[in-house]
Amino acid sequence: MELRDSNYNKNDYVETASGNKVCRQTVLCGSQNIILQGKVIVQAEAIIRGDLANVKTGRYCIISREAVLRPPSKKFSKVVAFFPLSIGDHVFIGERTLVNAAQIGSYVHIGKNCVIGRRCVLKDCCVIEDNTVLAPETVVPPFARYSGSPAVQTGELPECHADLMIDYTRSYYQHFQPLPK
Repeated sequence: MELRDSNYNKNDYVETASGNKVCRQTVLCGSQNIILQGKVIVQAEAIIRGDLANVKTGRYCIISREAVLRPPSKKFSKVVAFFPLSIGDHVFIGERTLVNAAQIGSYVHIGKNCVIGRRCVLKDCCVIEDNTVLAPETVVPPFARYSGSPAVQTGELPECHADLMIDYTRSYYQHFQPLPK
């Protein structure tokens, strides 16, 4: 399925030398701790909390409108410690999704309005359906499909899922074009 062009106002986005497209209405806290590997799209009103701990994304990641990326925390006797959030290549994070995971592998698709609980680990090649709530410390195995609240495994993915995600994220990036003048 070919994606349609998704147009944006060129004045609303900053494009980096490595091809990242970051909306000016994005909130980047602690930007010195945020690493975007290249060809990453961060849409309007997304929040990335690099002030708490390092946040690193791979290549061809799509962070949709109003998504929140927050490094995971753990409460010790009298102090709260934050840990880095690592995201692999070719990952799609849907609108209004809260990510508080420790690690998201490559070729992962997270739907709209999801909550990914504290210190969750999403292995490579998995899908989290729209409106899913993943309990804290859940480990999602490779090639698994999760949905519901609380989330349960509802299916398996084909072995070609990585190829499908590569095609999807590259196509999304190529069709994310500035408005014609």
